[in-house]
Amino acid sequence: MKAVIFAGGVGTRLWPLSRKSSPKQFEKVIGDKSTLQLAVERLLPEINWSDIYVATSQRYIPAVSKHLPKLPKTNIIGEPETRDVGPAVALATSILFKTHPSTPLVILWSDHIVKNQEIFKRLLTQCEKIISNDKDTIILISQKPRFASQNLGWIKFGHPKARKEDFDFYSFESFHYRPILSQAQQFMKSGHYAWNLGYFVTTSHFLWKLFEKYQPEIFEGMKNIYHSVGTPHFQKTVKSVYPTLPKVSFDNAILERIEKENALVVCQDIGWSDVGAWEALKEALQTSPEQNVISGKVLLNDCIDTLVYNYTDQLVVSIDLNGFLVVNTNDVVLVCHKNSVPKIKKLVQKLAQGDNEHLV
Repeated sequence: MKAVIFAGGVGTRLWPLSRKSSPKQFEKVIGDKSTLQLAVERLLPEINWSDIYVATSQRYIPAVSKHLPKLPKTNIIGEPETRDVGPAVALATSILFKTHPSTPLVILWSDHIVKNQEIFKRLLTQCEKIISNDKDTIILISQKPRFASQNLGWIKFGHPKARKEDFDFYSFESFHYRPILSQAQQFMKSGHYAWNLGYFVTTSHFLWKLFEKYQPEIFEGMKNIYHSVGTPHFQKTVKSVYPTLPKVSFDNAILERIEKENALVVCQDIGWSDVGAWEALKEALQTSPEQNVISGKVLLNDCIDTLVYNYTDQLVVSIDLNGFLVVNTNDVVLVCHKNSVPKIKKLVQKLAQGDNEHLV
């Protein structure tokens, strides 16, 4: 099996830790390792270093090499500029279709937590077996929901179509993005909805056909890149072609158009969390909503449901905070209620237009 880990985002919802110069996937958000390092580690040794690829911005290629010194340099896919996930998947597909068109391929992300790693690894093994026998199928890996999230996408699945080991693979029904609370609560009760992780297993051969069918404009660029793979003109071709591809999400470009009979859904509790925002990081690390989550030199007094991350040698002291986020870096201190996290992105956009642009 081949694995492509996407690690090109900036992660403004984790500001002031995550910035353009050093995005969240290269920072120590959990323990002493970056989330990119953790994303690779949970694939080893079942997937070899030579079979792991990282797709990122060209400006972050040195950072990827620093964090993953065992990763072959040729396995780092550099995107000349940001064109959304649709073109990013298309670029990776063009390369792997040239080199390993029929090999099962898993698409993953670099800024997530997967606590139940043994279940996750066994699940990938069973997905690989299915795709090896049916190369024109895509398996959507989903997380059994822990609560009625309004901030995540959901997948509706139907009846079981296959069983491998102790994993059920269901028919795919539909996607639902960021439902209102009442809808999310209904999803939880139904037992036929799961969180959409953006993880899937298929082949580059099938992805190639999907882009050809549903995204002809992107596909024309893919063909040019495909023909240049393995030649001295590859980097020049990517640099000239990639910026011309239309900006579109992979979900809008491909997944929302796919025929239901070509997709399967597997729903498991793999202990997944998207730690792309501070309140999501707290939910992932806490054992109860009332628990405080801290990192660094921190002293709390009568605080509840509060996250404090201190990246300096100073002592951060908080008193009587309830549901707050405090992040202290060498040049910025962020203090806000956890319900105000969506405002961080807008704040960062304003900073980028003023005298504090260097802090973005």
